[in-house]
Amino acid sequence: MKKIALIAALALALPFAASAQDAPKAKPLSTGKKVTQKVVPKKVIKKVEEKQPIAEDVDVVLTPEDQAVAAKVLTGTIKCELGASVNITADEKKPGYFTLMHSNVRYRMHPVESRTGAVRLEDPRQQAMWLQLGNKSMLMSQKQGLRLADECQADSQALLAEEIKKNPPKALFEGADEPKK
Repeated sequence: MKKIALIAALALALPFAASAQDAPKAKPLSTGKKVTQKVVPKKVIKKVEEKQPIAEDVDVVLTPEDQAVAAKVLTGTIKCELGASVNITADEKKPGYFTLMHSNVRYRMHPVESRTGAVRLEDPRQQAMWLQLGNKSMLMSQKQGLRLADECQADSQALLAEEIKKNPPKALFEGADEPKK
């Protein structure tokens, strides 16, 4: 009996919930003027962002640990999968900062210390992250939640990747405590 009453209550409440979602939003107090809101197309926003110069002033103060990470960053043109590439150049005016170009988008990156020892660069303005491992690197968009460039390898990373293929490292638990007989 309780189930039937619950189902009936839900059935009656659903139309009201749907109409509440479709209800017009509260309007601002009327000042006698008609308020219109303009929507800027994403294509226009992208073109403006691409042509906008990268801000020179960044509030991030690099620690000595961050400077040590910056010393490990591989620069130059780095080839990625699917024919893509990334170009990383060090900023001569501000040591420790880098300009990363990918698909005509510029990122102003600074190093961030990582617990894993990986080289990590971040652009907080565009919410992008460059992660450099021993055998590959990748550019990720935290805003979009996806990888923008993957399997990027500088020459030294490609050599290490080949070495790993030829001589794979031991498995994590290989040689761990063998059961005694």
